[in-house]
Amino acid sequence: MNSLYNFIVKPFKERYDNEKQIGDKSLIVNTQISNHKFISKKAIVVSTPAAYKTKINIGDEIYIHHNIFRRWYDQKGKERNSSNYFKDNLYFASPEQIYMYNLNPHLDYCFVKPILNNNYLDNIKEQPNVGIVKYTNNSLEALGITPGALITFTPSSEFEFIIEGERLYCMKSNDIALTHEYQGNEKENNPSWAKGS
Repeated sequence: MNSLYNFIVKPFKERYDNEKQIGDKSLIVNTQISNHKFISKKAIVVSTPAAYKTKINIGDEIYIHHNIFRRWYDQKGKERNSSNYFKDNLYFASPEQIYMYNLNPHLDYCFVKPILNNNYLDNIKEQPNVGIVKYTNNSLEALGITPGALITFTPSSEFEFIIEGERLYCMKSNDIALTHEYQGNEKENNPSWAKGS
């Protein structure tokens, strides 16, 4: 079973991440299908495209766009699957909807760790549009932007993922606007709730 141009994937566990484990307790954090923040973005590759070769293999763990597994209500209030739905908990994913495979960024995507805001008079916990590169890609490395680089990214270009217990922002290479020298007071923002994911 192969799609011509798309990958076929299935959820890593469930379509939605509606529960968080806090110690020995399970906490329900979402009961709605419409909230995109709780849609699972982790998947397993079931089939690769037949039309071309790829570094992504069957069985690889990947991170994908949240709308692939999303359910929604139509104008009559009937619950429906996304247009990516294939059958039996299987979904189509185009190459552009895959952001990472086996902890390697896909295409021109990269992942950035947000840092804490060191301005105590400000009401914002994180420095807006500033972070530390966690996972990079070949085009960024060619420019000298490697993991650990302090960067500024363009507004509203990031979307959130929990990867290996860390909250990271995914973005495209051209969303990185500047690199900075470290001042010595930068601290990564690593909330405790992300570690349980």
